Amino acid sequence: MRLTVIGCSGSFPGPDSPASCYLVEADGFAMLLDLGNGALGSLQRYHDMFAIDAVCISHLHADHCVDLTGYWVARTYCPGGKKPSIPVYGPADTADRMARAYDFASDPGMRETFDFITLKQRSVEIGPFQVTTAAMNHPVDAYGFRIEHGGVVLAYSGDTGVSSALVDLARDADLLLCEASFLEHRENPPDMHLTGREAGEHAARADVGMLVLTHLLPWNDPAISLAEAKNTTFRGNIEVARTGAVYELGR
Repeated sequence: MRLTVIGCSGSFPGPDSPASCYLVEADGFAMLLDLGNGALGSLQRYHDMFAIDAVCISHLHADHCVDLTGYWVARTYCPGGKKPSIPVYGPADTADRMARAYDFASDPGMRETFDFITLKQRSVEIGPFQVTTAAMNHPVDAYGFRIEHGGVVLAYSGDTGVSSALVDLARDADLLLCEASFLEHRENPPDMHLTGREAGEHAARADVGMLVLTHLLPWNDPAISLAEAKNTTFRGNIEVARTGAVYELGR
């Protein structure tokens, strides 16, 4: 399994990265986790944007989903004719929300280009992947993902505050891609995002092999988030996500 970071900026694009988007590949199948602000442009540096087989949207905040509107344009009106419909997994209102974002009527909205499938807390096969979803601790309907293939496991937090469900979802994962939006020693809103320390604590409790911090706000120093994560009981490798970074799992 290969993970490529397409975008890792939190809440809005930063000078070095678009918002959340991650490409997961195995056996010739390509799946996107989220498609936030600016991610569609970045994606084209690393992969053929028309060779995406499925999209999973963790939640409907713009920094995780809004570039799906531009992707609809690309797949619908590309030279040579409309591309085949692909599945888009997301919260229950995804199809209508994307239609509103483009000022469409909800019927058909974007349904002729995307096959919208409602996420639930369950396990489902998407291409070669076994994908398990769990509700996260966030102000809106939000999901984390556990992606399994060939004996390796990738876990992705999406956006979440402190969450025992994330620990369960990430249990023994080879890599945990975990948000670390907030810094310690600030008056952070509860039940919204994690700090680097909290990400490290979740990784330790889940006994993951590697922790990659992501969804980092442009005005925060990523070195501080990294230091916070390292100042925990987690003893695995910890990195800060960067656009273009590639992780080969199971090799």
